[in-house]
Amino acid sequence: MATDISTPQYRANIYSTEAILDPYPHYAELRALGPVVWLARHRVFAVSRYAECKSVLLDDETFISGDGVGLNPVANKLGQGTTLNSDGDEHTLKRSVLAHRLTPKAVRKMTSAIEEKAESIVENALRKQWVDGVDDLATALPMSIVPDLVGWPEDGRDDLLRWAGATFDALGPINRHAVGATKAAAEMLAFSKRVVRERSVLPGSMGEDVLIAADENKIDKSQCPALMIDYLAPSLDTTIGAISGALNLFAQHPDQWQAVRENPDLIPNAVNEVVRFESPIRAFSRRATRDTDVGGSMIPAGGRVLVVYASANRDPREWHDPDSFDITRDAARQLGFGSGTHGCAGQGLARLETQTILRILARRVARIEPAGSAERAINNVIHRYERLPLKLVAAGKALS
Repeated sequence: MATDISTPQYRANIYSTEAILDPYPHYAELRALGPVVWLARHRVFAVSRYAECKSVLLDDETFISGDGVGLNPVANKLGQGTTLNSDGDEHTLKRSVLAHRLTPKAVRKMTSAIEEKAESIVENALRKQWVDGVDDLATALPMSIVPDLVGWPEDGRDDLLRWAGATFDALGPINRHAVGATKAAAEMLAFSKRVVRERSVLPGSMGEDVLIAADENKIDKSQCPALMIDYLAPSLDTTIGAISGALNLFAQHPDQWQAVRENPDLIPNAVNEVVRFESPIRAFSRRATRDTDVGGSMIPAGGRVLVVYASANRDPREWHDPDSFDITRDAARQLGFGSGTHGCAGQGLARLETQTILRILARRVARIEPAGSAERAINNVIHRYERLPLKLVAAGKALS
């Protein structure tokens, strides 16, 4: 695609393993180059500053998701039929099938069950004292909630985390990470097709809602497999990213952990700051439907635009001292859950899970200490830890 000669270009690979592990120097260079930058290697327009990212996300008529939100055309094709990859009335219809499950009122009804599971998970972690923050805490809670909510059969859960991560990894450019992930994402879709065919969802679940919607001709039955996994992968990986990110940040900032322990009312804002600082989703793309101006740069009709959430959330034009972690910062406007029509539908549940486990930890754990080298997951889209060795120092007396 021809680009305006005035559009700055960036030739480095922001999806190399090194850049995946440490993307922020790349994001700083992109922001410095301009509001829109042509990524020559990936043939996509990158929008990396906060103001422009938000304006693109809020203009869902110009910047559409129906042609896929990834940079991999194979994965975009596999994703057809999901709410993530749809627009307008089609998006509204698909979202309505499950929307009642994720309203604030519906999420609040899950509070007791989530608290009970989180108490048990923290209790088990304290017995061990030395834990992997990813496996023992960050993964344990959403894996105890989300598969049952979605109605995913028990016999498909052993591969669930691998499949969920792969559905995101496949949305990057066609690199060695995406190639293997596309195969695993296809496996997940094939399993979901089997679930729909056999109607093996759990009774009373979101999956059953999808099948009933097809029975009532609200949606086409061919859309059911994609809708079955629509909330599954995002509700796992983003929450795991948020919880593990919070644990690591509080291990590195014991003064802020102490502040949370003394005033648990800080936790909701602390979660916003964690999501701003860590941004579990790096970036999704959109396609421009018309020639349009973004920040003074022209994007041609048909151009693919990469909205870099993780960069917007560290943009010094929007945030004071953006590379510092500060739970007292007003971080409510962070873009980690997206914005506009395609804002994350499951963010209420993700917030509740993250806040709940932090609240219980704050009551029972005096200090969270690093206990080894943390390892990042290598994934084109998800930004989270793969391994996070921690020591939990129990509080002498639980705070009320």
